[in-house]
Amino acid sequence: MTTFNPLKQLILARLREFTREPAAVFWVYGFPLIMILALGIAFRSEPIEVVHVGVEEGESATTLLESLEESERFNAVVVSATDAAGLLRTSKIEVLVRGVSGESMGEPVMEYQFDPSRPGSLLARNAVDDYMQRAAGRKDVLESRDIEVREAGSRYVDFLVPGLIGMSLMGGGMWGVGYAIVDLRIRKLLKRFLATPMKRSHFLAAMMISRLVFMLPEFVVLLFFARVVFGVTSHGGYVAVMILILLGAVEFAGIGLLVASRAATIETVSGLMNLVMLPMWILSGIFFSNERFPDLMQPIIQILPLTPLINALRGVMLEGASIMSLGPELLTMGVWAVVTFAIALATFRWQ
Repeated sequence: MTTFNPLKQLILARLREFTREPAAVFWVYGFPLIMILALGIAFRSEPIEVVHVGVEEGESATTLLESLEESERFNAVVVSATDAAGLLRTSKIEVLVRGVSGESMGEPVMEYQFDPSRPGSLLARNAVDDYMQRAAGRKDVLESRDIEVREAGSRYVDFLVPGLIGMSLMGGGMWGVGYAIVDLRIRKLLKRFLATPMKRSHFLAAMMISRLVFMLPEFVVLLFFARVVFGVTSHGGYVAVMILILLGAVEFAGIGLLVASRAATIETVSGLMNLVMLPMWILSGIFFSNERFPDLMQPIIQILPLTPLINALRGVMLEGASIMSLGPELLTMGVWAVVTFAIALATFRWQ
C-alpha cells in the first residue's frame, strides 16, 4: 500500500493541475508549407495517374479486364461481389465496374459502383467510362449506369473518423504529457517532486495514467457524436475500438514522456514534438490512404507509431476485424509503448 500512495497522490495532483491549465496552443509557421508539400507528393501530378479499378466477377469480367489492361492508366483486378464492398470502403479500389445485360436488344450495360463524396472515386468513374466509350467508338453506343454508395461504412466520413481518432490520440499523448512535463520543469516543480518519497517510475506512470483518465471519456463522446450526427458505426463493435484507443493512448503517452525526458525549454520540446509528429501527420494516412505513397516508402510508413493504430481502427470499424486478427498492429504499438517508456525512465532528468 505504501508504494501505491505516491502514485495515487501524483495522479490526483496532476488531475487537479490539468483542470486549471489553459488550452495549449500549438502551431509552427512551417507546418502549412510541409503539409502542402506532402499533399502535393501524395496527389502528385504524373503523365499517367494510376486508377485502381475493381472488376466484379461475372461473364464479362475477363473482357472488361483485358480492355482496361490495355491502358497504362488503370490497375484493374477481378474481385468477388463479397470483397468489393470492403475494398471500396477502405479505398483499395476507387471504383467497381460490372457488365450486365442491357434492357433492350441485349446491349451491354456498364455499371459503376463508387462513393460520389470522394473526388478520387468520381474521377475514377469518369476516367473508366471515358476510356470504355472511346474503346467502343465514342458514339454513345455503350450505355452506362451509376450506383451511388451512400450507406454507412462506405462514405469518406467513415474512412476519416478513425484517422481523426488516431490524430487526436497522438496530439493528446504528445502535448498532454510532453508539454506538461517541460512546463513543470521550467517552473521548478519537478525538483519539489524529487524531494518527496516517490520513485521516478511513480511520477512517469502518474503522468500517463492521469492523461488516460481525461482521454477515454473524450473518445466515448467523439464516437457517440460521430454515430448520432453522421451515422458512423463500428462493424467490429466498440469494445475492440476502446482497446485500441487505450493502447494508442499509452503508446503516445510513452513517446511524449521520451520527448520531454530531457527538454529544458518550451521551444525545445515544441520543436521535438513537431519533428516527431510531422512525419505521422503526413504519412500515416489520417486524411487519405497511405498507399498513395511510393512502394519504396511503405516499410518506413508501416513502422511509424500512428500507422498501425489507424490501420487497426479502420480494420475494426470499416471491415469488422476482430482484435485477435490485428496481431502485427498490436505488436508494433506495444513495442513503441514499452521501449519509449523504458528509455524515458532511464534518461529522465528533473531539472
